[in-house]
Amino acid sequence: MRSDDWHLTEDVDEFLARAGDFLRSRPGRHVMALTWAERLRTRGADAFGTEAPVFGVLERAGEVHATFHRLTPRALCPTPLTPEQADALAAHLAALGHSLPCVSADHDTATAFAEAWQRHTGATPKLRDTRLRLYRLGTLTPPEPLPAGRSRVLGEQDLQEVMFWCGEFAKAVGEDVTIDAGTWAGTRYADKRYTLWETPDGTPVSVAGMNPLIGGQIQVDVVYTPAHLRGHGYAGAVTAEVSRAALAAGARDVVLFADRSNPTSNALYQRLGYRTLTDWSAYDFS
Repeated sequence: MRSDDWHLTEDVDEFLARAGDFLRSRPGRHVMALTWAERLRTRGADAFGTEAPVFGVLERAGEVHATFHRLTPRALCPTPLTPEQADALAAHLAALGHSLPCVSADHDTATAFAEAWQRHTGATPKLRDTRLRLYRLGTLTPPEPLPAGRSRVLGEQDLQEVMFWCGEFAKAVGEDVTIDAGTWAGTRYADKRYTLWETPDGTPVSVAGMNPLIGGQIQVDVVYTPAHLRGHGYAGAVTAEVSRAALAAGARDVVLFADRSNPTSNALYQRLGYRTLTDWSAYDFS
């Protein structure tokens, strides 16, 4: 594997023209590449910062084998790589003078790249404590019985409520982001559709969001219940409702991430019919 087999571009349309079919061939494992490429395609290259994004395609004899994307100065995010491919990418980026704060990918890929980056640059990788598990929906099995109440899809008129719930979720997961009317359009939360679970008197108790349909797949993203309201089945009810809506919207695959250290949420998703696709990790470089 030669490092010059990697083709780099800042043009998301060129990236998708080269690699779109490859990414859509395994949408679950390529969920992050598909999601961020679509966000940049629809919102513009400057939607998430002043520096140009970087895309890479590993291509030999006209066949795509892997890709990566990076929203500078954020993490490098490759699709699954063999150790040889990871080494070639690390060598290529190091030779070009790239400086990377971290890598985020499926666990085996992230580990292989972190080790290769250390070999080529001397940077020391540190595995983040927060590690994720990527699930794909098999047969949806809604909870029985459902908690009292109903679901309500939030619309444009509910923006203040959407921003409140997303802000609470971001704080709960330790995400360093400001969510208000001035920043909303530039956040990763702005392109989702949100559903609340409300008690019979209309009190909102849990929220779930879903990304747009991309490559035949929808990612359920943002599932949150305030700590004092947990244990009543609200998260299961609203996640099942959003999963059902994703299937009704035409998704062939429905995926979501869960924190591997949270046995409650992992057990919940498995009861709903989600099955492990892969584990996900990030390494910071110093």
